[in-house]
Amino acid sequence: MISVLLADDHPVVRDGLRGMLLAEPDLTVVGEAGSGDEAVVAAAALRPDVILMDLRMPGLDGAGATARILATQPSTRIVVLTTYETDADILRAVEAGASGYLLKDATRAELASAVRAAAGGETVLAPSVADRLAREARRRATPPILSAREVEVLALVARGLTNADIGRALHISEATVKTHLLRTFTKLDVGDRTAAVTTAMSLGLL
Repeated sequence: MISVLLADDHPVVRDGLRGMLLAEPDLTVVGEAGSGDEAVVAAAALRPDVILMDLRMPGLDGAGATARILATQPSTRIVVLTTYETDADILRAVEAGASGYLLKDATRAELASAVRAAAGGETVLAPSVADRLAREARRRATPPILSAREVEVLALVARGLTNADIGRALHISEATVKTHLLRTFTKLDVGDRTAAVTTAMSLGLL
């Protein structure tokens, strides 16, 4: 039997997951947790084979709980099960050591298959998530090249300046600042100023 711990702050979700898993002859639910902190305690007490971890919970979130659990129980397999699939969420979960990342619209068969695969040491990723991780890996392997002016603009964004402020500082129009930022967003594959700054920093461009 593969033992599973459910970590989700919504009781109705836990009930649904429990029902889906208990319908499988080789899976058993050994416990539940309603927060990241509860998941850490339950994991230490119950030593489950697999933990289905919600990403966003009050207090310690799923990524934080994953990191804490794996620090002391590296053999535990943790599959993030969430409604969120933003790049930042995915990367945080994977970097914390999650063995998989599934969306909550997964079918019972997909869920059971993911638990079995994770217990067997495999990595389980929803197709859309796998695509995003592959894109991120390519981006990190070949960092985009920003022009000197684009780096200047982004550095001022990082300092909290508005487009108008940046234009005055660099003696260019606000429209030109926006153009530089849009080109930077495209090169970094991001959608806003904050993501552009954090991505550029992670790639060593700032």
